[in-house]
Amino acid sequence: MKKVIVPKSLSEDGKQYLREHNLELVEVDRTDADHILEIGRDAAGMILFVDHIGESVLSQMPNLKIIARHGVGYDNVDLDAAAQHGVWVTITPKANAETVAETTLAHIFDLSKNLTKASMEMRKGDYTYALRHRGFDLAGKTLGIVGYGRIGQWVAKKASALGMTILIYNRSPKESEYGTFVDLDTLLKRSDVISLHLAHNPATHHIIGAAQLAEMKPSSVVVNLGRGGLIDTDALVAALRNHAIAGAGLDVFESEPLPLDSPLFQFDNVVLTPHVGSSTTESFSRMATDAASEVVRVLDGQAPQWPVNQVKNKS
Repeated sequence: MKKVIVPKSLSEDGKQYLREHNLELVEVDRTDADHILEIGRDAAGMILFVDHIGESVLSQMPNLKIIARHGVGYDNVDLDAAAQHGVWVTITPKANAETVAETTLAHIFDLSKNLTKASMEMRKGDYTYALRHRGFDLAGKTLGIVGYGRIGQWVAKKASALGMTILIYNRSPKESEYGTFVDLDTLLKRSDVISLHLAHNPATHHIIGAAQLAEMKPSSVVVNLGRGGLIDTDALVAALRNHAIAGAGLDVFESEPLPLDSPLFQFDNVVLTPHVGSSTTESFSRMATDAASEVVRVLDGQAPQWPVNQVKNKS
């Protein structure tokens, strides 16, 4: 019976799917390199959350045929090394886009109304904090969406009901009934809220840096539910300290988990969440099942539906 490494916290729906296809589950508390090699070196498949997998692991797992990412990001997997070892890397692109779009809107609502900070101060007995720190309307404001894949498209669709003008920047031409495509500089200068939905790669690394933050309005806010590397953290901290922008909503970070000594914790106008963009019961069930289905396809000798690399199947 072929073995598949899965996180213990994987939704039961995904585990059941694997069992129904006669696969043996190796459930792990964590998927770091040392732990995987210790208990799952002979596994044929792996469902991966956020730990990094590279050459040091791949070279020591001769039976491995697939790493199925639980989500849409794959910057934690060395795609070249995986391809060289004949290992497919897959994602679950249809499972969480709408959920992440909803969480994006939650960040936007929180920033525009100071909800988290007002709630925290209320618990301390300060009922006037919200009056002293007023929010802003979204109706009539401009939302800039950077990246127009599945998540960006859902954000545009949902935000269109708020009475906002929507500007979109995307590296490849697309169409939208919800907004107008513009260049990045125009989007940065005109938007009141900027939301990032790009994959992180060398072309998008620090796409928001000091120069881009300087182009934004002092009254604008930036929201990142894409990947931490899209924003230059040091530049963002400097912009917040200098009041060059009005705030930020961050669900992803250049270093995760975010170190407790990070200066980002010092700002009242920054909403921080621990990479929970897709953390709903329904979304986790879909991601687990979709990742499991990719494992089953590959271990049955078929090509996966949602690969992010190209390899020849191992015999």
